[in-house]
Amino acid sequence: MSTRVVVTGLGATTPLGGDVPTTWQAALAGTSGARKLDNDWSEKYGLPVDFAATLAVAPEEVLPRPEMKKMDPSAQYAMIASREAWADAGAPEVDKDRLGVVVSSGIGGIWTTLDAWDTLREKGARRVLPMTVPMLMPNSPSAYVELEFGARAGAHALVSACASGAEAIGYAVDMIRSGRADIVIAGGTEATIHPMPMAAFAASRTLSTRTDDPARASRPYDVDRDGFVIGEGSGIVVLESEAHAAARGARVYAEISGVGLSSDGYHITSPEPTGRGQIAAMRMALKEAGIAAADVKHVNAHATSTVVGDLIEARGVREVLGDAADGVVLSATKSMTGHLLGGAGALETVFSVLAVRDRQAPPTINVENPDPEMVLDLVRDTPRALPDGDVAVINNSFGFGGHNVALVVTNA
Repeated sequence: MSTRVVVTGLGATTPLGGDVPTTWQAALAGTSGARKLDNDWSEKYGLPVDFAATLAVAPEEVLPRPEMKKMDPSAQYAMIASREAWADAGAPEVDKDRLGVVVSSGIGGIWTTLDAWDTLREKGARRVLPMTVPMLMPNSPSAYVELEFGARAGAHALVSACASGAEAIGYAVDMIRSGRADIVIAGGTEATIHPMPMAAFAASRTLSTRTDDPARASRPYDVDRDGFVIGEGSGIVVLESEAHAAARGARVYAEISGVGLSSDGYHITSPEPTGRGQIAAMRMALKEAGIAAADVKHVNAHATSTVVGDLIEARGVREVLGDAADGVVLSATKSMTGHLLGGAGALETVFSVLAVRDRQAPPTINVENPDPEMVLDLVRDTPRALPDGDVAVINNSFGFGGHNVALVVTNA
């Protein structure tokens, strides 16, 4: 029998709040984290987008300045969320040889990289900071979290674009099931609200250009959707084997009971039109969880608000669940948080865990003209109650390169 892996701690810093409770309450209230940027990037660089879903609480309000100077913003966000998650788990006394870390980022230390390049060009090599490489490397957030908690069972940073945070959690589950660790701090982080990534995403026509109304720009499954709103932040979970959690009397939120992974083998940015890879990941996760389609009551969709991707996923969910899809409610929480890229799947795992705990599916906002081709029951504007009894939630995350991750969260 496979080792059961449970969630005992949650942490986050997001465009909706500086911690999990405020973020969750804002999500249930249908709050948008998108806002105009307080800078001149649009004028200076000719950016067609002048808004993003920026952090609700700036890291300098939480972290001491000497600590911040050693970290790229992506690592700062991960540290804030990890400390909250660890405290939420009871700050357990653990065998550090049995403690692991898996914290991923889709893009890594882009602020550090580009700042260092500017310094080199303008001031010369002698002025480039000696901490530049430890700050820009993609495993920097994972490494700093590992050092913070003294983890020695392994520190990892899987990179799979916008599926990175969810894949990190899946890998953490495998670490515990394989016996490498008893407890793992896992999740994702991203800090890419910078003119260069924004220009690149805009050039690929994936960003919404609804500059007249940022708060309503992200509108998954609306006929007028025109792209995602870039966001930033981090979501972190503390995972433990059920036996380890029970031995220390830990409070358990939920179980990560299934992990499904696949790749499209199709295109570097476009999703495979039939959704076969997404379908395969969901089916794998359900099989691993040992549950039937009828057990699934809620889906937290990847749903970024792109013209093509949203419906491919919805059709895939219906293909996987069949007639049972009629009893499922779907939420697209990026409508509120924006798209946290490598942090998205981790934050949405936090939302999935809380949906199970509170029996509440968070809303999707800004859907004023629902797409007539939508084949699932979309939770709009206000939360939807989930039924009593056993409840399973599918959390989907997909990324450029054809990466597909599905996690199944169940009540423990």
